[in-house]
Amino acid sequence: MVYEFIIANYYDYTFAIFYVLNLILLIIAYKLGFARKLPLLKSVTVYILLALGTVIVALFAGIAKLPTVESLVIVNLVLGIYRLRLHNERKAKHTD
Repeated sequence: MVYEFIIANYYDYTFAIFYVLNLILLIIAYKLGFARKLPLLKSVTVYILLALGTVIVALFAGIAKLPTVESLVIVNLVLGIYRLRLHNERKAKHTD
């Protein structure tokens, strides 16, 4: 779905669009999936490696036509629901 839209409208910038979309969605998934705060240097290292790994994911989306963007949206929705429920349970536990 996303692949066809990008190819039809922005063919010249396909890789760049997939890279940016995947990077944003992967950063959101990382922030939702890991509860611990890291020190600054470790956090910078993680984000650099995440940006490098996104190249591979963008290649899968552009060349192999895999639905990486759609999959990452679903992953972010599931993680968001999980974090919301976890927050509500902790809030209820503190009020008791």
